[in-house]
Amino acid sequence: MERKYWVPALERAQDVLQLVAAQPSKLKLMDLSGATGINKSTMFSLLHTMETLDWVIKEKGDTYALGSFFGVIGNAYFAGMTLVKLFEENVKATMAIVGETIHLARLEKGEIVYLAKKEASAHVRIISEPGMRLPAYATAMGKLLLSTLKDEQVLSLYEEGSYQAFTPNTIQTGEELLGQLGRVRTNGYALDMEEIVPGFCCVAMPVLDRNGTWIAAVSSSMSVQQWSLKQEMAKEEIQQLAHSLSKIL
Repeated sequence: MERKYWVPALERAQDVLQLVAAQPSKLKLMDLSGATGINKSTMFSLLHTMETLDWVIKEKGDTYALGSFFGVIGNAYFAGMTLVKLFEENVKATMAIVGETIHLARLEKGEIVYLAKKEASAHVRIISEPGMRLPAYATAMGKLLLSTLKDEQVLSLYEEGSYQAFTPNTIQTGEELLGQLGRVRTNGYALDMEEIVPGFCCVAMPVLDRNGTWIAAVSSSMSVQQWSLKQEMAKEEIQQLAHSLSKIL
């Protein structure tokens, strides 16, 4: 967007909201002023306005948390998404067979955004919730969707040396990433072999729109012990779920 159309006040408000969201009930006016470089008087006005709009709430210790406005907006955003509704309607049958956590996500630039989740009743809970973002190169769903891009587009998303090592198996270079994406294009699915969470594996399949464009991904995540027993079945069932969603879209 051209900067002449930019509204600085909105940008400042977003900076504040991101900090409050990351550290709810921990930051005071002075903390937010120091972190953003916004002077105290401007910060006071911003917070007062956002509090009036229910964007933030001021708590007893003069710290701030997100207000109810974002709960309403967030719920409306996810509830209004046709794909999420279809996922929720179709995932139960898959869960009954696979018995492992199933996700739906889309690609936004170099990250995946979790849209929905059906969690298995396992003893170890996978920390992933709708709205959560992770680097695409470190996840099965992310690699699957990155494979739809040209190699130069993929490389432009990440600077060499910026790949975060979540586990010893996480991709660390552009060359390694392109190599894996080549295999994804050949296989039509992607795997995560303990690349984002130690002890967990994942398989992802694409969801297509009516034009055949890969618009999202579904995946099943499980412990390495369960993976050794269920991997082929999981591939088949997640592929079936992806096909079911694609046929309806």
